[in-house]
Amino acid sequence: MNTNDTVVDLEQLRERVRSLMPKVVEDLKDLTRIPSVSLGSFDQTQVARSAEAVAELLAAEGMDVKVVAEGGRPAVIAHKSGPAGAPKVLMYAHHDVQPPGADADWDTPPFEPTERAGRLYGRGAADDKAGVMAHLAAVRAWGDDLPCDVTLFIEGEEEIASDSLPALLEKYADELRSDALVLADSANWAVGTPALTTTLRGTVRAVVTVRTLKHSVHSGMFGGAAPDALTTMCRLMAELHDAEGNVAVPGLDASEDTEIEYDADQLRSDAGMLPGTQLIGSGPLTSRLWLKPSITVIGIDAPGVDVASNTLTASARAKLSLRVAPSQDPQAAFDALKKHLEDAAPWGAEVNVELDELGAGFSADANGPVYEEARAAFADAWQNEPVDVGIGGSIPFVSLFAEMMPDAALLVTGVEDPDTRAHGANESLHLGEFEKVCLAETVLLQRIARRLGSE
Repeated sequence: MNTNDTVVDLEQLRERVRSLMPKVVEDLKDLTRIPSVSLGSFDQTQVARSAEAVAELLAAEGMDVKVVAEGGRPAVIAHKSGPAGAPKVLMYAHHDVQPPGADADWDTPPFEPTERAGRLYGRGAADDKAGVMAHLAAVRAWGDDLPCDVTLFIEGEEEIASDSLPALLEKYADELRSDALVLADSANWAVGTPALTTTLRGTVRAVVTVRTLKHSVHSGMFGGAAPDALTTMCRLMAELHDAEGNVAVPGLDASEDTEIEYDADQLRSDAGMLPGTQLIGSGPLTSRLWLKPSITVIGIDAPGVDVASNTLTASARAKLSLRVAPSQDPQAAFDALKKHLEDAAPWGAEVNVELDELGAGFSADANGPVYEEARAAFADAWQNEPVDVGIGGSIPFVSLFAEMMPDAALLVTGVEDPDTRAHGANESLHLGEFEKVCLAETVLLQRIARRLGSE
């Protein structure tokens, strides 16, 4: 195999990456200034603008670049060849972001990236424009001497469930198929401790509608006999958990087989729990977060406090987020949730449960040469051994890549740490950790080239 036999030692690569970081961070700031919220109620020209900005950055590094779309938000595909016969590495990230929420919740404007105390604050500064720039930093560090064939796939609608991703993967399968995939959209265990994500929970979103009356009526005239929909909804939602806070829906998978424990005080701090608020559920904390189901009421349609009248509400709606074990079939989980809610309908209320979104979980076979080299690259960059972790959140696109390339090693990596606050106000990126991420990806390309090129 005619792979490049030139080996660059670790300290040289460390210095290369360090020298690149000021420009990498400035480019990240420029990307973060683009409000590329892919949710349809926001200006979608900004998503297109973000794709073009990413394409320009990649083209500047000598990559062959195109902006593509298959009925959804624009994605970017870029390729740069290594030596003849070199292994192929696909690097994924996404350039779209979550809505910022209320400006008042942010300490600084969400789309004006701001450095404070070694962190970069801004919507998308971590999730996932830092992932885009980590891949680009590795390409920059190698210049015209890439040890592998590298393809970057930068998606534009991950935050809205990647609906057009299957069509993109099918159309561009030949260009994307690789020996190894680096999917940078996860998190590290702690500042100073890198991680490979080996399990992801699946996701189910559902909308529940409760109706008790044909129309709203006077609460004084009918209250105490006729049930209102909002109180009925509250009682129905209480049927989702037992007294300890465990999910009470029969038929959902659960496991307690984890090797890492999460310190309870650290979790309370990382989650920003108020003093006196108790943790919910039972079993090891990591199993509760990674391998057991969770249900959250993420929205309710009901009269607002400031405009509420003295009436019995006729109907109410709630949106539920159900996270399911990596092994769980998400459709089966929705069916179980629907049956549980319908069976638990209080006072004979009319309960309707509609599916909003499904996403499969993921469990990796975290063995083999690419995983070995990834762990070694992380140890090189952090000077600390990595850990294998699960993530309680869901990244449905991972299973799509796994199905498309079943023989490829799939590495789920990330730039986040427990204080990143992705999706929330004051999202931020730890810049010291970000440099280590960039170095790890740079080292990984050489390690994969040497390992796979010799087999």
